[in-house]
Amino acid sequence: MNSLLLTPELFSGEGGIARILRLYLKALCEISGDKDRVRFLSLNDSVVDSIELRRYSSSALAEWRVCNRRKLEFCLAARRMCAESDRVICGHVAQLPVVWLASRMNRRFTYYVVAHGIEVWRPFSCLERRALKGARRIICVSDFTQNQLLERCDFLAGKTVVLHNALDPYLDPAMTRVASKGPPVILTISRLSSADNYKGIGHLIAAMPSVRAVFPDAKLRIVGRGDGLRELQSLSRRLKTESAVDFAGYLSDAELAGEFERCRLFALPSQKEGFGLVYLEAMAHGRPCLGARSGGVPEVITDETGVLVEYGDVPGIGAALAGALAREWNAEPILERARLFSYSRFKVRLASLLST
Repeated sequence: MNSLLLTPELFSGEGGIARILRLYLKALCEISGDKDRVRFLSLNDSVVDSIELRRYSSSALAEWRVCNRRKLEFCLAARRMCAESDRVICGHVAQLPVVWLASRMNRRFTYYVVAHGIEVWRPFSCLERRALKGARRIICVSDFTQNQLLERCDFLAGKTVVLHNALDPYLDPAMTRVASKGPPVILTISRLSSADNYKGIGHLIAAMPSVRAVFPDAKLRIVGRGDGLRELQSLSRRLKTESAVDFAGYLSDAELAGEFERCRLFALPSQKEGFGLVYLEAMAHGRPCLGARSGGVPEVITDETGVLVEYGDVPGIGAALAGALAREWNAEPILERARLFSYSRFKVRLASLLST
């Protein structure tokens, strides 16, 4: 069995899609037999770090190629690599038409597509609909994403399946150290892009005055980078919350582990999360989470592991943040929730889906 993973990016991306597709690569390698081969093709990556590659692959990985955002190169490589494959896992719906066109030239391979979130919560073109119809399975990361897709493409009934995202095995809850309760630090991690203002970072900043009325030493720690940073910094100045808000910039995974350990609460009141992998990463450190009652987030956060708020309700967010900081959380149910989304379960489920 020759398997090919097509992906927007694996190692240069900072978001949840790149993180979960690394696990698809790892799982494909680990479920391969002695004579099976795995390859991947990435559109946006320019180089592949050998250490990272070894972490997420095995001797089953026979070939990889990165295109440094060169779309024509990606399309030509995809056509060749698809023709040499038995099955193709398309990591993003934007690349699905390329796979479908390759399948018209070579009907030898079957293909699957991963549906993450907002990229499939929309109407589709005729070409996209034909490409979706030709897939063996559409793997949805949450029930919400599956329902959104089926509302727009009811002809896919019977083809969609739900495979929840999983924790990176290097963030296994059994391996993390749950720090003792520290200062009232609220951590949030997100791309700070102007196109991603639905993430609710501005709402967290706006909620800080009410949080500080209860916890005068409370801090909001914002990790991330992007073209929306200046706008958020300007908002903080207008609201006179500079002393309450820290902009930490981009941090490595090792540095993020320290941030999770030092915070008391993780918060991301986003409107359009297909799943919300970052909440699980916080839970793997025993930290409760605040999220919006929207998208796939309610499938991740429970009453024992955090609180849900209405998107955009700044007073409600402020009250919920203060309440969560005051609450005595039991770390064990939080860790147990994270364990339900383990990589080992994900791998077994993926193997089952690809074999039917």
